[in-house]
Amino acid sequence: MGVLLISSSPHQEKSSTFLLAKEVLCGLSEEGVSGETLHLDNYKVFFCKHCEACHKKILKCPLKDDVSMILQKMLEADAILLASPNYINQVTASMKALFDRSAHFIHCKRLAGKYIAGVVSSGSGQNQEVLDYLKYYGSACGAQYSGGVSAQQQFDQDKKDEAFELGKKIASDLREKRQYADQLRNIEKGKQYFARVIKARKDDWQEEYVYWSQKGWL
Repeated sequence: MGVLLISSSPHQEKSSTFLLAKEVLCGLSEEGVSGETLHLDNYKVFFCKHCEACHKKILKCPLKDDVSMILQKMLEADAILLASPNYINQVTASMKALFDRSAHFIHCKRLAGKYIAGVVSSGSGQNQEVLDYLKYYGSACGAQYSGGVSAQQQFDQDKKDEAFELGKKIASDLREKRQYADQLRNIEKGKQYFARVIKARKDDWQEEYVYWSQKGWL
């Protein structure tokens, strides 16, 4: 089992966001789950041009940056830990740009069977809105949400312990293949919506239509 941490703080390993996420990784390690870290600030992540190329040919994008590699790592991971500072009650621009470039994941629920968790920090510590957005993104892509942790920039041992326990919970979800019935119902509603969309756009989004057909979802 492997967990991919995607951290979007420009301060990277010196950031409060990463230090909190690192405690989650420690909890995972305690349970024998390995983790890999990507700092988005180290990579080129261009803004989506909404050309729909990735729907016509799955994950094919004319933009020459590092997003293809990052998306492939997300597909290979068993769980994804999304860590971002709170910028005006949202994730950072780099994290949002990555989400926008993963529209195919939403169309085809490519993170189904995986788990998502969130880590957020800010000066105020008022981060629930951002955690909710990370949960929403995961659900839109077909993943279940294991939980989240947030803190002010200068957090105490209690927050470290909370983050550590989140790591252990993610490991437990992976090990037990835990099913969250309410989340799965929402994911299924999303699939029903996109089944109609994919059918309507089958001549435009050829490979996504084939993907849905091969999955037996149409």
